[in-house]
Amino acid sequence: MSEPWLVVIDPQRIFAAPDSEWGSPLWPGAEANIATLLPRFSGRTIITRWVPPAPGRREGSWSAYMAAWPFADRDPADPLFDVLDVVRPAIQGGAVVVDAPTFGKWEQIVAVTGPAPHLVVTGVATDCCVISTVLPAADAGATISVVTDACAGSSLEHQQAALTVMGLYPPQVDLRTTEDILRSPV
Repeated sequence: MSEPWLVVIDPQRIFAAPDSEWGSPLWPGAEANIATLLPRFSGRTIITRWVPPAPGRREGSWSAYMAAWPFADRDPADPLFDVLDVVRPAIQGGAVVVDAPTFGKWEQIVAVTGPAPHLVVTGVATDCCVISTVLPAADAGATISVVTDACAGSSLEHQQAALTVMGLYPPQVDLRTTEDILRSPV
């Protein structure tokens, strides 16, 4: 198996800011652990960004979704979708940034890593974009370590529910902590 890739799912203001309707109360703890992990994966980091689907490309339920969340229906260049300072040094160091108007980012990730990678997954929201990325990746043959304390759900209850579901997929998905990752060859 090749060297693992660190994937930081959607480290954006829209999911982290306390004044955002989608701001995760768990983000500050996850952010600190992501900052600890980033140097370990220099040159092998992917950062994703959620951007709203363009008005003419909202197929199926995406029109209703954007109508339900009008605060997020903005131009993708809006500062609300900016990545956070914690990942900027990694981007300056060559991390790959991919945008997608979908919860799951597997298609964009595999385009960078190639098939069947080992992914160390962090980010927000555990109960939306993280789980929507992890399960299709596992189904496609990726080996995934979800870093539980470097993920942030929309609530503590939803965080635990998503981790419980992802934990049902061994050996494709294993749940680890930041300390576990730092102490092991991954």
